[in-house]
Amino acid sequence: MSSYPYRIKSFGTKALLLEWPKNISPGLIREISAFGDFLIKNYLNQPKWEALPIYHSLTLISPEKEPDLAAVAEQINTAWQAFAGHKQKSGREWVLPVCYEGDFALDLEEVSNRLKLSPAELIALHCSVSYPVYGIGFLPGFVYLGGVPEALVLPRRESPRLRVPAGSVGLAGVQTGIYPQQSPGGWNIIGNCPIPLFDAQREPPCFIQIGDTVRFRAVSAAEHELHRIEGQVGIYDFSKRIAHDADK
Repeated sequence: MSSYPYRIKSFGTKALLLEWPKNISPGLIREISAFGDFLIKNYLNQPKWEALPIYHSLTLISPEKEPDLAAVAEQINTAWQAFAGHKQKSGREWVLPVCYEGDFALDLEEVSNRLKLSPAELIALHCSVSYPVYGIGFLPGFVYLGGVPEALVLPRRESPRLRVPAGSVGLAGVQTGIYPQQSPGGWNIIGNCPIPLFDAQREPPCFIQIGDTVRFRAVSAAEHELHRIEGQVGIYDFSKRIAHDADK
């Protein structure tokens, strides 16, 4: 049984929301994600529920029209007593290329001015961190990455865009993330990642999972185009390392 306390509450008529304390950490999200897998596999598999972990919560959605939520809550508590912890689920680190040049970096100059950093300093800071994956949504494959350096923390744009290009890399508060498809959005766009994050024909559709970490590697526009082609045909080499890591 885990030492993290939690509470259960109804979330509409077909779902339950499990909430843990708001001390967001990589260990907690790994715990929540692993517990969701454990719960679905061993307790809520007939019919199979859907488990959606993010930050410090887990949403459980029923395929039935009118599930007995009280009975399910009892199953959840039983499962929690039997749960061994997140050691059964380890994450992977992904290194993704990002071009911070020209039209790929719609807000880079404005963000640099607001944060009193040069573009080069901003890019170096953004690439200096291994970001934990705390959630996947609001679009299929949109990864919420936490742990942004304090010097890069800033609010969302006052006026959201109607069209943010696919692959756009943005900053918002203490988060950074990648838009997997063209979408409206209000994050500050500082670059673009050419690697497709979501493919409905793939299993799983999003290769990055909660509990993984992501690092960014700055590339030129020409490299971005090369990696875009590699990503489309599925041959991008994720073993490419960031320069200062390779030198260690």
